[in-house]
Amino acid sequence: MAGMTVEVAAPRGGPERVRAGIVILPDQRWSAAAGRWRRAEEYGFAHAWTYDHLGWRDLVDGPWFDAVPTLSAAAGVTSRIRLGTMVASPNFRHPAHFAREVTALDDICGGRLTIGVGGGGVAGFDNTVLGGEALAPRERVDRFTEFLEVLDPLLRGEPVTYRGRYYTAVDARGTPGCVQAPRVPLVLAALGPRSMRLVARFGAGWVTTVGRMESLEDWWRAAAGSVARFEDVVSAAGRDPSTVDRYVSLDSAPVYSLSSAGYYAEAVGRAAACGFTDVLSHWPRASSWYAGDEAVLEEVAGGVLPTLGG
Repeated sequence: MAGMTVEVAAPRGGPERVRAGIVILPDQRWSAAAGRWRRAEEYGFAHAWTYDHLGWRDLVDGPWFDAVPTLSAAAGVTSRIRLGTMVASPNFRHPAHFAREVTALDDICGGRLTIGVGGGGVAGFDNTVLGGEALAPRERVDRFTEFLEVLDPLLRGEPVTYRGRYYTAVDARGTPGCVQAPRVPLVLAALGPRSMRLVARFGAGWVTTVGRMESLEDWWRAAAGSVARFEDVVSAAGRDPSTVDRYVSLDSAPVYSLSSAGYYAEAVGRAAACGFTDVLSHWPRASSWYAGDEAVLEEVAGGVLPTLGG
């Protein structure tokens, strides 16, 4: 495996190199989790992320920890790898408070922070635990728009007064602003054209799960189609699509990306051929979601990641 090379074909001006990221669920006490974040950097991943939920699916009854202190701690045990949320959402966050958390995190990690943010799921624990009601898709995008319209200037260090349907901010402050200029980069989750237009307006990057499908080939065809639609929407909004990084969560496909080193290499190559600049996989867990063998992760680190050039 050490000699494995990932060859990519890049249509529509897509990338020739791909950056690889790893998602580490916040489901372990820090005494155990710290080693995973250290190893993510040692393995050579370009970025490492954690979920930002109050609880997630059937893991809600197991150990689960908050994203912000987790990333603060991760900053202390790493020095180079980029860190971030994948993804934060308006389901339980107010943008004025979140801006304070983001500026603090960016300061703590020395400007290595990227914030993944999305419109929030239709239902799920993040909604129900706070007594919220499920919003229709259009309403979720409306709320997401307001969230970004408040968050963006605050992260730039600007004061904000804002009165919308979902959020109000009265003379909110963003000082001192982010370490990164003009602010922390935002990677926005988007499936439809309205949220894709928000990427064109606010995003340094776009992330997609493509959607869950039974057939692996159908999933890859949909992935390629999603990139084409994204480029069309962003171009129509007046922005050059090549200025936006494109992330894909490989583990939303029917096959877990770290089921073997060979499959991981194949998946990365196919993602690059679709036009994605970045791929995301989940750290193997002992059971349930993303169940796998950490030995495969080590094999990927030794034989695949060095070939990516990201």
